Amino acid sequence: MMTIQQIKVTVGEIVKGYVNNDEQGVRGYDGQLDIRPPYQREFIYNEKEQQAVITTVLHGYPLNVMYWVRRSDDAECPFEVMDGQQRTLSLCEYVAGKFSHEFKNFFNQPADVQRRILEYELTVYVCQGDASEKLEWFRTINIAGKTLTDQELHNAIYAGPFVSDAKRHFSKPNCGAYRLGKDLVNGVPIRQDFLKKALEWMAAHETRAGHPQSPVGYMAQHQHDPNANNLWTYFQNVLNWALTNFDLRQFRRIMKGLDWALYYDCFHEQTLDVKALTERMRRLMLDGDVQRKGGIIPYVLTGDERHLDLRAFPDDIKLAVYELQGHRCKACGQEFDYEMMEGDHITPWRDGGRTVQENCQMLCRECNRRKGAR
Repeated sequence: MMTIQQIKVTVGEIVKGYVNNDEQGVRGYDGQLDIRPPYQREFIYNEKEQQAVITTVLHGYPLNVMYWVRRSDDAECPFEVMDGQQRTLSLCEYVAGKFSHEFKNFFNQPADVQRRILEYELTVYVCQGDASEKLEWFRTINIAGKTLTDQELHNAIYAGPFVSDAKRHFSKPNCGAYRLGKDLVNGVPIRQDFLKKALEWMAAHETRAGHPQSPVGYMAQHQHDPNANNLWTYFQNVLNWALTNFDLRQFRRIMKGLDWALYYDCFHEQTLDVKALTERMRRLMLDGDVQRKGGIIPYVLTGDERHLDLRAFPDDIKLAVYELQGHRCKACGQEFDYEMMEGDHITPWRDGGRTVQENCQMLCRECNRRKGAR
């Protein structure tokens, strides 16, 4: 049964013994408070939000309540922050002299202002209960704050050595995943976009290998692994393959956001003719009939023209050809209403045929489908 106790804690008590480093983690409250337990997000407050926290304290306005959890299994560090990490870090970093407020850091403030900051009281609710109760409360109280992403919630549910190590690779502002994949993967590390993508890719890879898997299922299966080396290695293999076979300098704008894991799994055992691929891609970039340039790489790998969203014949060309053909299908010779006819390339696009009137014929839907199936 969960118990909840309200306590008052001053800023001075919170910042006592504050440390923030890879070796010791993020601790405060004289070493008794884990400010960033495994399920917490990276620090995401921007400068304006940090400043607002200090302004609130300096004016004596009430700061929103914070929530801690009392650990029953860790006497050395008996408390962890459940909600209020961003505010707690803002206060600790300011008192540590890491940023300024109105051109003054904490150590530039007059003694009475320093004292007012350190004596400011925070309202904290301390809860104690089992893991499922703690995580359910964590989900609930964060609804009203900066909304957690699904991946952040999954990190909470499957907290353990796997998640902790995965966050080292995928969730830091300048982590290895970001340095390698910033031009290929959408999103930002601190909102868990890179970790989410890595898990999606790995789950799809497992599924393609005959072991149906989901990102959440993969996290559950590997929650207690000592590290996330397999996930990190696969992610690196995928992106290194992409960077090796496609010239980022030339094709940067069409390389970001692709399902690189799919193409890696399908083609990495082949030796691609990089020079030929590059020349073909250059021509496609200049082709006015290719409306979706982001589909060029999938197309040159798979040959599926649907990736390109090729320009269709406009109505003025189709109407003109429809009249020239006497309203009859060029293939079967039967007469149809215009709405039952479709524009078709006489010389296919792949063979150099352009989307111009001279290369257009009007076919009935049945004949056009039959031709497209050949």
